[in-house]
Amino acid sequence: MKKSKQLRTLINSDKLEFICEAHNGLSAKIVEETGFKGIWGSGLSISASLGVRDNNEASWTQVLEVIEFMSDATAIPILLDGDTGYGNFNNMRRLVQKLEQREIGGVCIEDKLFPKTNSFIGGELQPLADIDEFCGKIKAGKDTQKDDDFCIVARVEAFIAGYGLEMALKRAEAYRRAGADAILVHSKKSTPHDIELFMKEWGDRHPVVIVPTKYYSTPTDRFQELGISLVIWANHLIRTAAEHMKRTARTIFEDQSLVGVEDKIVPVSEIFRLQGASELQEAEKKYLPASGKVFQATILAASQGKEMGDITRDCPKALLKINDTPILHDTVEKLNRLNIKDITVVRGYLKDMIDGAQFKTIDNDAYDSTKDLYSLYLALDRIQGDSLIIYGDCLYRSHLFADLLDNPSDIRIIVDADISGKNKSQDLVLCSKPYANDFFNTDIFLKDIFIKKDKEDSHGEWTGLIATNQKGSDLIRQKLKEMASRENFKRLSITDLLKALLEITTIQVIYTKGGWLDIDDIFDYQQAGDF
Repeated sequence: MKKSKQLRTLINSDKLEFICEAHNGLSAKIVEETGFKGIWGSGLSISASLGVRDNNEASWTQVLEVIEFMSDATAIPILLDGDTGYGNFNNMRRLVQKLEQREIGGVCIEDKLFPKTNSFIGGELQPLADIDEFCGKIKAGKDTQKDDDFCIVARVEAFIAGYGLEMALKRAEAYRRAGADAILVHSKKSTPHDIELFMKEWGDRHPVVIVPTKYYSTPTDRFQELGISLVIWANHLIRTAAEHMKRTARTIFEDQSLVGVEDKIVPVSEIFRLQGASELQEAEKKYLPASGKVFQATILAASQGKEMGDITRDCPKALLKINDTPILHDTVEKLNRLNIKDITVVRGYLKDMIDGAQFKTIDNDAYDSTKDLYSLYLALDRIQGDSLIIYGDCLYRSHLFADLLDNPSDIRIIVDADISGKNKSQDLVLCSKPYANDFFNTDIFLKDIFIKKDKEDSHGEWTGLIATNQKGSDLIRQKLKEMASRENFKRLSITDLLKALLEITTIQVIYTKGGWLDIDDIFDYQQAGDF
């Protein structure tokens, strides 16, 4: 049902209905989620949220901008507190036109002079508009609207200005005849006396709206008995917000800490929820091109690391702490910073110790009799699209991951050209070109990978990092399935996979000098704190 129709249904309902104040998109969303069927776009609250007085200091176009955000954020109707219509009949025509364009359900205008003053500030001193002039404003609005269900509510300020019942009835009847869809009778007394007098004489000739801000202690059943159509809770969210913001600001200022307030306020995730962050994430999946920007990562962390001796007796090698942070957690954190959140860890030794909300797990229960290629094979279904394959017992600088993400090649690896100072080196490689300072923007490819050859015969050491796009992932899965039929498959390593891939495709090499640490033994572990 369109919003204007929803509002008209509320106003003409045969039972008492309620709408609640909001002053921006967030508060409007809260009103809707709470269960209210409509929103009061309060002039007082919108002005207050903008830090100005309720004296038409905010222009009608500024109010229009706020109300547009409120309408976009919700599916329930808004009745705008339109003050006096922001001018004469011509301003009213323009206002109605713009409100309809923004799917606002209706507008309430009051019979005072522009610029208005809030009714609760010196109300008796505020002059009322000429009846005929105000009726002309109502007629102009009704003639302008294109949607038959758009509602114009005429607000009678006679009681506020110190006039009696007779003037209130006279004005209400004139406004009804001019075409107003409902009459709002306003009073600043602490009892509903004015409203009761009015309703006794008015009867049910036209819908009546009230704002019981001052006579709030009146039982709601009384409004039903009087025949009221719609009650507006007019300014209570902005007043609540002001109180809690003052209290929170004071606590933070005095404590110079957030500890005293954090458990008393909503988490940031709740703000994200109200903003619709999840919808944007789903839309990104649907509309953003899959151009290597959304990666999944597979971390191989099944081994005990027996070469570490007693250090890994009660702890998997991937959970050894470097500067108080486990190696695995350090890698996951760096991936998260690059917006890689889809992470799978292949675990094995003391597998229950490797668990966390930040990644999925796959178990290699044969970790003691298999090598890293078998762990990767168990994660075969995870190698899809843009993927990273990472050794879980190595430390890496973030820029190495970033270098892999930025390269579009089907399959690419990071090779450390600086192996001169190492006492040992494994997974040595030959490349199409050796490292040079001017290698940037030059395509360099893997030619061979081996373990036992002399360092002098190699161009560097593979770092345990692989990245793929969709084609590269398909090639790796294809080759893994072929290799799985080999009798010695469970004793093969990923270096064997790379050698096999060279038979069917090229592998791009990205050179680095340092930026990673393979913790092979206790000496490496002792030195890792300086990494």
